[in-house]
Parts: sequence; C-alpha cells; structure tokens
Amino acid sequence: MVGPEHVPRATDLVPFREAVRAWFLISLQTFGGPAGQIAVMQRLLVDEKRWIGQRRFLHALNYCMLLPGPEAQQLAVYSGWLLNGSRGGLVAGVLFVLPGAVALLALSAVYVAFGTTAVVAALFAGLAPAVLAIVAQAVVRIGRRALGNPALVAIAVASFLAIYALQVPFPIVILAAALLGWLLGRFAAHTIHAADAHAARDAGPAPVIPDDALHRERPSGVRALRLLVIGLVCWLSPVALFAAFTGRGSVFTEQGLFFSGTALVTFGGAYAVLAYVAQRAVEDFGWLAPGEMVRGLALAETTPGPLIMVVQFVAFIGAYRDPGAFNPWVAAVLAALLTTWVTFVPSFLFIFLGAPYVERLRGNRSLSAALTGITAAVVGVIANLTLYFAVNTLFRNRSELAWGPVHLLLPELATFQPVQVAIAAIAAVLIFRLGWSVLRTLGVCALLGLASLPLI
Repeated sequence: MVGPEHVPRATDLVPFREAVRAWFLISLQTFGGPAGQIAVMQRLLVDEKRWIGQRRFLHALNYCMLLPGPEAQQLAVYSGWLLNGSRGGLVAGVLFVLPGAVALLALSAVYVAFGTTAVVAALFAGLAPAVLAIVAQAVVRIGRRALGNPALVAIAVASFLAIYALQVPFPIVILAAALLGWLLGRFAAHTIHAADAHAARDAGPAPVIPDDALHRERPSGVRALRLLVIGLVCWLSPVALFAAFTGRGSVFTEQGLFFSGTALVTFGGAYAVLAYVAQRAVEDFGWLAPGEMVRGLALAETTPGPLIMVVQFVAFIGAYRDPGAFNPWVAAVLAALLTTWVTFVPSFLFIFLGAPYVERLRGNRSLSAALTGITAAVVGVIANLTLYFAVNTLFRNRSELAWGPVHLLLPELATFQPVQVAIAAIAAVLIFRLGWSVLRTLGVCALLGLASLPLI
C-alpha cells in the first residue's frame, strides 16, 4: 500500500512557472463577470489541463460563493493555493485582477480626456455578445455536471426565480440552498448520491493530479492569528497613511474607508452592491454625476477581471474632480490604486484563512450535502446573470414589470439590436459547435464589432 509520503505533490506535477503562464492566460480571458470568469477557469483548469478535479473545483467554488467579495477572483486564489501553496494563490489572485485594473485605469483616463468614441463603442458591441455565449456555456457545463437529480434541478430553478423575479437577497438564496441540501442529505440521501454518481460520470477524464497531491496545509490558531494580523496591516495601512498625510476629510481617506467597508458587504457579487455604491457616490459624496455610474459599469463589463472593478472608475473620477493639493491626474491614479487595493486584499485574507479548514471538511457528509445544494443554486444564479446580460446586450432599452412581490426585468422589443444578436449567434457557433477557445472567439467578435461600425 502506498503511503501519503509517496503521493506526488501538485508542485511536482505543476511547476510554478507553468502555473504562472496558465494564470496569465486566464487573466486575459476573464470577460463577462463572474459567470464568464468561472467558465474560463473551468475550461482551462478542469477540462483542458485537468489539474483540478470537477468535485474539488465545485467544492472550492461553493466556499467562495459564501464569502463577501468577487467570488471568481477568490476561486482563482483558492485554486492557485491548491496547486502551488500561498505563492500560487497570491500570483493567481494578482494576475486575475491586474489586466482589468490596467485596462480600466486607461479607459477611465480616456473617458476623462476624450469621452466616449464611436470606435470604442463598436469594439464593445462586438465583445459583449461574445461574453454572452461564454456565460451560456458556463451554465450548460456546470449545470450538466451539478444537476444530477430532479431535486437539485428544482433548487436551481427556485434560486433563479427567487433572484430574477422576487429579488431575494443573494445570501438568503445561498443559505436556503445549503439548508435544502443538508435536508436532502439527511432525509433523502439517494438524491445526493445520485447527483454524485451523475457528476462522476460526466466529469470527463480523471484529473492528472490526485486530490491527495494538491496542496494541504494544517489549520491552526497560531497560523490564523499570524495571517489575520499580517492581512489587516497590509489591508488598512495605505488608508492610514493617506489619512495621516492628507487629512480625514480628503477624498483619498473617504474613498479608502468607504470601499474598505464595501469590500465586506459585497455578498452576491458586484450587482448586489452596485446600486448602493452608485447612490452613495452620486448623492452623498458627489464623486460622480448622475448617469456616469452606468458608463463606468459599461466599461467594467467589457474589460477583463471582476466587475466590482468599476469602483476604480468611481474613485478615479471622484479624485480627478477633487484632487486636493495634488495634480488632478496624479490624484486620480492614486485614488484608483488605493480603491483597488482595499477592495481586493480582503479576498486573499478570506481564502488563506478559511481554505485549510474547508479542505479538512471535504469528507464531511453533512457539509458535502449542504454544498451540493449550494452548487445547484449557483447554476440558477449564473443562469440569472446570463439572462440579465442577454437583456442588457441584445436590447437597447429595458423596463421593469412590477406585480406585488414580483419584479421582472423585460426588454423593450422595439429596441432590438440585430448586429449584437448576429455576433452572439456567431460566437455561440464558434464556442458550442466548433470548440473555439474563449480568446479566439473574443478576438473574432471584436473584429466583427469594428466591422459593424457604420451600422452601429
């Protein structure tokens, strides 16, 4: 019998340099919000390279869905930690954010200097429909593997309707799904076992790295305390420095404190908190003019990385217009970098603190059943994002139908955009029928968007 000491480690099978290249490639494809980003990681890490097994990937995803902050970036940190330890998690998380941060910083500067242009609008008009096809692929792939029983299909449908039609807060949906999964595991265990068997059949070839070879770190109180102290100091030190040198009432201190708090309440992803951010930024702080939040969101939707990166746009514009003693451009860049820092550092802390404990509980049947319920709910959540993205991409205007507790976001059919529909159809064929990579598909669709400039 082979002992644990003879099991090869993930770092032996996935050299750090190769992992860095993979994360850099992923970072260039993270368009389309969390659903598209999860789809990219699913495709590269699970389906193509087979570094992580499907069950392990979903186990990590379920934990990240419970946390405040950008779940896709946290999943990248978790996956990087599994493969290469703490340095793997740091590299995966930083690379996941870096291209989007640089791109949105540049676009924010272009917006301030030149405003929107027809060429940029045409480019985005090609990328957005491609992202829609990528997100749809995520729903199909994860749903096929996670919904192996009618009871789990029911949880997914209920989660979709609760968020889309009833606007139930995301944390409540996830907690309810976890409770239903636990109840199924306790009183109808065959549903969970059937789902596990279905997932095993549909998960494709076994991963090249056995589960026992993935990084495992024993949790301890000393380790947790050390991480907590280091993480809090790293997170809040820049805010303290700006407060000391620019004053409590400066735009830098206000933004640092506000977005530090926002990072702790962003349950359910960026959409769940953007209304609150928009209201405070426009009405209370005056960082943006009415309508500018929508423009910033459009820019963030079409750049790689987490959608919550839109807070960088908010900080850039606000500091440019209220620079204090700084040059407006210097103030804008400093504020954007500070806001990005306080928004994403907590994600690393949550993963490095909690992942060892979550890994130890992988064999717990009650927890496994609860997480199976969450996985089903995640399918419904991603399906809701797909519909939201479709309505906002394929139609120029939307309206809301309210009937008691039911609130439906419906497209205005007269504002149907045939160019975007055609590009979305081409992207769907490239991804679903021809098996093209996400990057190639995005490139082709960007060119199609530019070619359609006269029509747009």
